[in-house]
Amino acid sequence: MPVVKSIEILLPKDAVYLAGSSIDGQVLLTLNSTLVDPIVKVELVGRGYVEWNEEIGASRDYSRDVICNNKADYVHKTKTFHVEDNWLKAGSHTFDFHLNLPPRLPSTFSSKIGHVFYFVQASCTGREHILAKKRVYLLVQGTSDLRRQRAVLNPLIVEVEKKISYNCCSQGTICLLVQMDKDTFIPGEKVVFTTEIHNQTNKCIKTVVFALYAHMQYQGFTPSAEHRSRSESSELLRQEANTHITAFNTTKVVSTFTLPLVLSLSSDAQHPEMIATRYELMVTIHLPWSLTNIKAKVPLTIINSPLDSTNYQDSKSQDLLK
Repeated sequence: MPVVKSIEILLPKDAVYLAGSSIDGQVLLTLNSTLVDPIVKVELVGRGYVEWNEEIGASRDYSRDVICNNKADYVHKTKTFHVEDNWLKAGSHTFDFHLNLPPRLPSTFSSKIGHVFYFVQASCTGREHILAKKRVYLLVQGTSDLRRQRAVLNPLIVEVEKKISYNCCSQGTICLLVQMDKDTFIPGEKVVFTTEIHNQTNKCIKTVVFALYAHMQYQGFTPSAEHRSRSESSELLRQEANTHITAFNTTKVVSTFTLPLVLSLSSDAQHPEMIATRYELMVTIHLPWSLTNIKAKVPLTIINSPLDSTNYQDSKSQDLLK
């Protein structure tokens, strides 16, 4: 029978930790028998990693695939617990821990190409052998230096007008206007926007799609240390409205998106990161009768400075109560 029956990490369920905040928890160690000279410790680890295959030499007489990758260590802290008299009797033992996350961390993130992850790991070692180990992954929301005041200064209006051909020789114009009171948000916040559609055709517009996209750019290196970059986009949120806008008519649609509680922050273009992010709200009118569509792209900025931490925690609490 092994000496260690189990080792557990006790943390609040589904907690989201803000960069710069503290992690308070317990390590619960259960022994089947007495353990002499144990080392019981807990570690806080944060890492980032990107990797993809890329073809090089395609424009020459040869081509081959190389692996491009990059990695970063964001935090590594260790706390070793004091064991009185250097032995533990059979039964359960509880160890309290308090660990601080550094400020200015990137958010937890995962895709096919890149990952940013954080975990707390507890272990029990006896006579240089690891007897038990447990790892719990954390959700961490990053912070940035950008300030919340930007949100009040930048109302947005995006207008797209397009001439549409249909029924062989018929033509008309559709104008799509998207308006927002601000362009800067924090994770967990509601994004409210108004879409105004002017239908100057003799056809009916039945469907309008609203989607929020994250555009990621990854920075990596080949085995010969040559710099490479790779772009990828993903759809985070999506809504579809059945508008039924009749011919030569105008309709307004007010929509709301609630942002996820954990989001990568918008990146500063002057300081490229291993994983850089930008966000875009896209409003699309599908026109099956003309085999075309109209798109309005609205750039959004996601920030979370320490000044926003109170608003962020309020948004998180309201979301958990739903």
